Amino acid sequence: MKKSIAIIALLFSVQMFSQAIYEDERYVPETDPLVLKNLDEWQGKKFGLLMHWGTYSEWGIVESWSICPEDYGWCERKKGSNPSNYNQYVKDYEGLKKNFNPTKFNPEKWAKAAKNAGMKYMVFTTKHHDGFNMFDTKYSDYKVTDAGCAFSTNPKANIAKEVFNAFRKENISTGAYFSKPDWHNENYWDPYFPPFDRNVNYDPAAYPDKWKKYVDFTHNQILELLTDYGKIDILWLDGGWVAKTSKEDVKKGFAEKFAENESGNGFIKHRVVDQDIKMDELVVKARQKQPGLIVVDRAVHGKNQNYLTPENRVPEKTLPYPWESCITSGGGWSYTPDAKYLTGRQGIHMLIDVVAKGGNLLLNVAPGPDGEWQQGAYDLLVAYGDWMKVNNTAIYNTKPIAPYKENNICMTQNKAGNVFLFYLAKEGENTIPSEVIVNSISPKKGTKITMLGSKTSLKWTKLDKGFKVVIPESLRNNLPSKEAWTLKIEAINR
Repeated sequence: MKKSIAIIALLFSVQMFSQAIYEDERYVPETDPLVLKNLDEWQGKKFGLLMHWGTYSEWGIVESWSICPEDYGWCERKKGSNPSNYNQYVKDYEGLKKNFNPTKFNPEKWAKAAKNAGMKYMVFTTKHHDGFNMFDTKYSDYKVTDAGCAFSTNPKANIAKEVFNAFRKENISTGAYFSKPDWHNENYWDPYFPPFDRNVNYDPAAYPDKWKKYVDFTHNQILELLTDYGKIDILWLDGGWVAKTSKEDVKKGFAEKFAENESGNGFIKHRVVDQDIKMDELVVKARQKQPGLIVVDRAVHGKNQNYLTPENRVPEKTLPYPWESCITSGGGWSYTPDAKYLTGRQGIHMLIDVVAKGGNLLLNVAPGPDGEWQQGAYDLLVAYGDWMKVNNTAIYNTKPIAPYKENNICMTQNKAGNVFLFYLAKEGENTIPSEVIVNSISPKKGTKITMLGSKTSLKWTKLDKGFKVVIPESLRNNLPSKEAWTLKIEAINR
């Protein structure tokens, strides 16, 4: 028992240290000039759309994870003819391909909704961990265009291509989500062995030829996407455990398993396995196909993670590298029946919070089995759009300015030296107060202050610390937007 407690304490300290490194230091800057240019432009876009979609939407369950034999509550098996039998469950799950038939699939409608919301880029799941391909790959028959899939006869059967084309027509940059692990592929989960967890179910060092086949398969599929699907701006790779791993980290991973089992914390979680997918080689080949491609090898420290992706959270502070919070808009990442979506206020405030800290927001919307979004998603994007039409100049192409937030007021600045103050409506508040006091910013003498959406020049007074601005009743009774109001200061004292 003492030994297991010591291991747990050590692992906890390592985990906390690793988290601190991840937030502050674990970033290797890009050197390719074209990538740097594209990355700078991407940082100015601020607001994007992520879509998780696959056959799992038919059951309304978490994407892919229920076929993974790990003991987590969020990936329990509850559907199918016999969910208590793992092999039968996987057979039923993969059988969803046969009936997948999203006849209401209309990517043009999605693209218009995203554009009206102010979204400037998108990322679409071409393949999740379960290995089902939402594009017409020639390297697998587990795909939406296979004759065994009900949707294969539809003129829009090559779903990824249709999605990318629709969003490009709206001048929205395109990103391809691709899962490095493929639990359907025989060279990842070899049918000779049972799957143990999320990792490859054999030792790649003991079966190098088999592992090479999987590496080649992964490279071929990614290059296929970058060759046959038009301009791709972002390659967004998931499954960070598929990476080259040091012997020390592998040993640490097994120590963690020992600590979990000794402490009685349940069944298997997951190991650490060296799975060198040859990412450096892949990125070189990828950028030969798509020069300037932004690559996001998520959660893998190194030069192939051009920006970092805090998942379902907003960092507490600014981060010293490009980053993007990927966050669900309602339900889970995948389609959830009767999902409850963010309110307009919640969504708008979250976007402002992310941007004020120097990040981008990638908001996930999950299409249903019929190929349609739920009404709550459309309603949320309409609220974003109404607000962004008035306030987008304080969002796009801005950067943080200290102290980033004062009470309920967030801040950004643009290249021209204008500073924007977002007054976030408090609970039960539907109008901005008649006086707004800010202590941490000092406008230049004689500078002009306005509210975005109004031409009225606002009266302001310098204070010992900061300033006070007066909002006239006529403006308070006729505010140009809801949920948050933006004051523009043309110049401040530095």
